[in-house]
Amino acid sequence: MSAPGAARRGAARRGAARRGAARRAEREAEDLAPGLERLFDRVPVEDSYRVEGIEGEVPGWVRGTYYVNGPARFARGDVAYRHWLDGDGMVCALAFDDDGVRFTNRFVASEKLVEEEAAGRALYRTFGTAFAGDRLVRGVALASPVNVGVYPWAGRLLAFGEQGLPWELDRETLATLGPFDFGRRLNPVSPFAAHAAIDKRSGELLNFGISFSAHRPHLNLYRFGADGELVYRRRLPLDAPRSVHDFTLSERYAIFYLSPYVLDMGRLMEGGATLLECLDWRPELGSVLLVASRETGDEVARLPIGEKYSLHLANAYEEDGADGGERLVVDVLELEEPVYGDYREMPDLFVDVEPGQPVRRVVDLARGELAGERRIDYRRACDFPAVAAERVSRPYDELWLLGIGATGRRGRKFFDELVHGRWSTGEAETWRAPAGRYLGGEPVHVSHPDDPDRGVVLCQELDPAERRAAFLLFDAHAVARGPRARIPLRHPIPPLFHACWEPAEAG
Repeated sequence: MSAPGAARRGAARRGAARRGAARRAEREAEDLAPGLERLFDRVPVEDSYRVEGIEGEVPGWVRGTYYVNGPARFARGDVAYRHWLDGDGMVCALAFDDDGVRFTNRFVASEKLVEEEAAGRALYRTFGTAFAGDRLVRGVALASPVNVGVYPWAGRLLAFGEQGLPWELDRETLATLGPFDFGRRLNPVSPFAAHAAIDKRSGELLNFGISFSAHRPHLNLYRFGADGELVYRRRLPLDAPRSVHDFTLSERYAIFYLSPYVLDMGRLMEGGATLLECLDWRPELGSVLLVASRETGDEVARLPIGEKYSLHLANAYEEDGADGGERLVVDVLELEEPVYGDYREMPDLFVDVEPGQPVRRVVDLARGELAGERRIDYRRACDFPAVAAERVSRPYDELWLLGIGATGRRGRKFFDELVHGRWSTGEAETWRAPAGRYLGGEPVHVSHPDDPDRGVVLCQELDPAERRAAFLLFDAHAVARGPRARIPLRHPIPPLFHACWEPAEAG
């Protein structure tokens, strides 16, 4: 081999090595959530124990139970789930009493989970994963993994998934007691959403469900009394089978943000597609704010509000307008486009997620038109809005949510910011988790029993490098200072979804 030839080949090898190193560096630079896969790669241990080693101070007035539900098992047999919404639901309880803090977690033993455990393999198609021979419930619906929300109601504890029956759990042990059908008012394929709304003052529970008929789509609105009896079920027509995840209540109204995200049920039943693959973003249809009477369930107003998307609403309340007429204030997290596509492929989440923002709209109900708008200055991907329980359906100023600090940069990423926003000023203060740690679970506000201007906020902290998990407790009005207490768990758990707080009964 000639010296010039050897030199050229040596230079070529060095150039290839540099280009390979550059490509590897580029790939590493695009990983904005190092270790994220470790949050989802193990089945959590079910346990119940007194928490030891709490760092910082838990205020003595924090007494009650924080419940949270979410997907927690992402593989069964040779099927690895591709979408965050696919995992089997697990409920956790963090109970604060005079003896300290007790943590309990258990999977919801749904029909899907029990059958698949017995078979030792996946049987049912999920939101984002299809496989040969998978099943639908009665050939028309997904088997719910019961992995979205959890609510204490009427002396019961109910775990919810999308479009199916809730499941009742033992309030202390979290053992699954069975499906809850509201006195046989519902059946396994009744359209019933994961986001119930409970009026703490009346004890009523309201919920909805979408009937995705291609020819006569409609929204079912349910109202149950504090005694569990069905007060009404109303069917409100839709122009298209729009996917709706959440709604909110004011004192007199139920409010829905109808995004132009349309589900083709025919494809789901006939073609073996996943539900995610059957959803189409059609912004030309526009977004609509639908307002219904809580008393009767009848439609009150339907207003066009642009072409954006909302997964979660924050709150709503009524107020008097300057002309003496009634106005309805509706607060939502508004996104540029649907976020469900960013929940896959597991574990590489939120690669190209679009920013969102808390948005307030004021509706003049008498005129059937928008009368004003306000925004909070937080323009990143955000989710899980929460307000103080005593301010739900009432005038309020503050909310808390989770955000993704690396929004706008391409690459997988995850929630790492806790945000406290004020509508009165439009300002937001933020605390960002240390590098390599992430946040999860809806940030629940706990108010001081004697002073509503004082409170704390709870959410999850996840440390994949150390395979550790904890719950963080913040001063609700000074989150930027960082957590005032860290409540460590014995075993890691994955990031979960929706949470609530049940105060201890007064002694």
